[in-house]
Amino acid sequence: MPELPKDFSNLLAEVVPPAEHPAVLSSFARVKPVTIRANTLKASAAMLRAELEQAGFTPKPIPWYGDGFLLPAEDKRALTETAAFYEGRLYIQNLSSMLAPLALDPQPGETVLDLAAAPGGKAAQIAALMDNRGRLSVVEAVKPRFFRLKANLDQQGVTIARAFLMDGRLVGRKCPQMFDRILLDAPCSSEARFTRLDPDSWTHWSPRKVKEAARKQKGLIAAAWSALKPGGTLVYCTCSFSPEENELIVNGLLKRNEDARIEPWLPDIANRQAGLSAWQGKDLRPELADTLRVLPDEVMDGFYLAKIRKAP
Repeated sequence: MPELPKDFSNLLAEVVPPAEHPAVLSSFARVKPVTIRANTLKASAAMLRAELEQAGFTPKPIPWYGDGFLLPAEDKRALTETAAFYEGRLYIQNLSSMLAPLALDPQPGETVLDLAAAPGGKAAQIAALMDNRGRLSVVEAVKPRFFRLKANLDQQGVTIARAFLMDGRLVGRKCPQMFDRILLDAPCSSEARFTRLDPDSWTHWSPRKVKEAARKQKGLIAAAWSALKPGGTLVYCTCSFSPEENELIVNGLLKRNEDARIEPWLPDIANRQAGLSAWQGKDLRPELADTLRVLPDEVMDGFYLAKIRKAP
């Protein structure tokens, strides 16, 4: 089995606690179960579970999220052939990514923005949490991904979304202080998606790619902050391990904006790690320890999440 890129392995050795390092490394060689979310705009979790069990599946509930289920990896193709999949009662979604809308906690009637929304799983989850009541703006800059986003939202029965094909870095100027809550699942180097079972999963990656992603992320988070109402909430997240894409981006926002406050958010999962408050010999803002790193395990992929509130 091929080894992970050396630069990436060195990164893991720096950001993962020594006690957790062996388990994290082994996670990159695992076949993980498929994870799904019940689309409560069309069916309750109980209804979906019963439907799948009747079709011969054995969905296992996720303890910390009542609308989520695990199934064996070998069931994935069969799931995509079910009526529940085609008719939008279930959505196949990475389990770690389900955390972001839960942290955002959107409420019915609010005005919400998903700033880098394709392919649409998190946006559909947001709409479900809002019970399809309120206003949801979704932004995507890449045309093929934009049309896939629209198709997924239609299939999931989302009626409150308005989609915009545009560079998200322009949103702050176009929509100043417009949104109650904003999700920025930032385009990143996708390090959490590496798998030793498929070396192609890291062919795009390099330290230079991390720096390029960080430049874009700085522009996006600045735009999101400008578009957020006073008193509003921003959730910033990536599927990257590199602090340059995570804590350093949030640290920069905190330094530039005195009205930015980290809001601790701790899901009931065992594989969580505090955000870094120092990197490569330099101190960062101490409150970054209240951001969240999800360590990859036998089920979940790595993830970073910061919940930030704008002072009223």
